[in-house]
Amino acid sequence: MEISTVGIVGAGQMGNGIAHVFALSGYNVILNDISSDALAAAIKLIDANLERQVSRDKITRDAKNAAMARIKTTTELTELGQTDLIIEAATEREEIKAQIFETLLPHLQPHTILTSNTSSISITRLAARTDRPEKFLGFHFMNPVPVMQLVELIRGIATDDDTFQTCLAVVDTLGKTAATSEDFPAFIVNRILMPMINEAIYTLYEGVGSVQSIDTSLKLGANHPMGPLELADFIGLDTCLAIMNVLHDGLADTKYRPCPLLTKYVEAGWLGRKTNRGFYDYTGETPVPTR
Repeated sequence: MEISTVGIVGAGQMGNGIAHVFALSGYNVILNDISSDALAAAIKLIDANLERQVSRDKITRDAKNAAMARIKTTTELTELGQTDLIIEAATEREEIKAQIFETLLPHLQPHTILTSNTSSISITRLAARTDRPEKFLGFHFMNPVPVMQLVELIRGIATDDDTFQTCLAVVDTLGKTAATSEDFPAFIVNRILMPMINEAIYTLYEGVGSVQSIDTSLKLGANHPMGPLELADFIGLDTCLAIMNVLHDGLADTKYRPCPLLTKYVEAGWLGRKTNRGFYDYTGETPVPTR
């Protein structure tokens, strides 16, 4: 199937990045959010990120202008119904995602493919809440979307091959690389990454090392570009906790038990960079460890 129009639900960190790469690759994009302020902020950020690519000679100014012209915004979710491909990138809560799809269903074209950018929730279960489980796929981008090269494609139990092949071809047009995952909790990247981050938080919780020593050890000792606690702040501690809970509930293994310190930070509203406080305090010029 030929994809030319793409609807994106959610204008946050992931949604605006997905809109950026699709528009730059020649797709007409409709970006939706319940907040008009969030949409305005997303357009401003996309413009700034494209401008940075122009300044680094990654793209031409004409390409930037054309990409911006391809993005339309709306607070009306139902307007996305006429697109060929919908990518849901709302908050990582299953009931919210299911409600989004249920609202869209009466307005979709027969051929519209539904996908979710979920980082951990069952694709099979989300698909079962729609009228087209065969045209439903996990389409998981990495953050930050314009920079990261990987896209995880997750087939639900009912996903047909035409849907998978269409989305595989779309990933190729974006200049990214697809990895195919079976539909099990947290898929591939987060199945491996999140327990490492959770273990780093346990290492802090148990007093084995400080924030700085843990992050320095992994950056210099394992050649990671970011330490695990710094990365957790970048991802969002609420997202990390949500994924660990999906792993713990879905696989019923105590090795996936979220660290109590992670839970405490989320309860405090210390969610990382997006709230200016997590394992680091970001209110000054340089991040300062909070423990």
